[in-house]
Amino acid sequence: MTIAARTAALQALPLDQLRRRTSTKWRTYPEDVLPLFVAETDFPLADAITERLHAAVELGDTGYTPPDPGLRDAFVAFSQRRFGWSVQPARVRSTCDVMMGVVEILRAVLTPGDRVIVAPPVYPPFFDCVEEAGGVVERVPLLDVDGSWILDLEGIERALAAGARAILLCNPHNPTGTVHSRAVLARLAELAAAHGAVVVSDEIHAPLVQPGVPYTPFLAASPLAEEVGYTVTSASKAYNLAGLKCAVMVTASEQTAEVVRGLPPEVEWRTGLFGAMAAVAAWDPASDAWLDALLVALDENRRLLGRLLAEHIPEARYRLPDAGYLAWVDLGDLGWGDDPAGRILREARVALNRGPTFGAEGAGHVRINLGCAPEVLTEAVLRIAALVRR
Repeated sequence: MTIAARTAALQALPLDQLRRRTSTKWRTYPEDVLPLFVAETDFPLADAITERLHAAVELGDTGYTPPDPGLRDAFVAFSQRRFGWSVQPARVRSTCDVMMGVVEILRAVLTPGDRVIVAPPVYPPFFDCVEEAGGVVERVPLLDVDGSWILDLEGIERALAAGARAILLCNPHNPTGTVHSRAVLARLAELAAAHGAVVVSDEIHAPLVQPGVPYTPFLAASPLAEEVGYTVTSASKAYNLAGLKCAVMVTASEQTAEVVRGLPPEVEWRTGLFGAMAAVAAWDPASDAWLDALLVALDENRRLLGRLLAEHIPEARYRLPDAGYLAWVDLGDLGWGDDPAGRILREARVALNRGPTFGAEGAGHVRINLGCAPEVLTEAVLRIAALVRR
């Protein structure tokens, strides 16, 4: 029996309650705009998280983060339970957020000016964090093969042979929702090892892989992946905790663990105490039922979007994402230019992520946040459809 068959979908909070929030999603645009852009979700927190944070506030437990707030053991247990991935607690170190972890690891392994491979269309901060770390972005776009997005392994091999020193991987991939196969990840590790390069894998969307879709953490892909890889991840995307600031950096070999241990103490010191508390509660078995219910809600919404687009905006091209709550939609056939999100915001009052910010490959595309009520998603599509019909 699948999770979807035995679990009711998590229900999003009503709009009037959501508009009382003060986060980016709800304070960037006026109230007449439906915000389906930034990666925040509209669901209530898991009970275990709410209870832990309430208890901390009542105690005035708002000081500095201790050396061991329980993150290591919680992440190890969660990874084993949800992914079948065995992680050594001593090889888990915390930091403020995933992009900080990525920057600091790249800074430690690169010489200024080294090239770092990214696979656009990809999460826009990837471009910035490579530069922040002193690297130069080397674009090797995803390939569109038989209706699926895949890593261009031949292109990556050419870039490595030409001197690229690192690969910044998104696993699962944002914005396409692609889950890379174990075979592809193992081959990526082979290529990196053959050319003396490293792989830094952002796996923040891993808890949001849909049931039935095989998921492999990069470090679990092969023995070579253990040697060349670093994983940075967080509970923040799945459990809507971005403002609390906590992520973990994970290694699987003594050599890579030594690199992470050698990072400045401030990298770990910046971990938020509330973020650590919330992550421990999120990764606890008590929150598993909440996560299962979230996956059901996201599955229903990703399929609903497909039906809505087929009925109301047939010019749109959309592929069901295997993970996450972010939909990558090609609106190029509407003739609205490279950045259709701009017109949609101005005239339909729906805020979507702008495709070109994900790289040149995002021209004509938008990214839509599915982490909302079905009624909100439906209203957003209907507003855009009305714009199409003008």
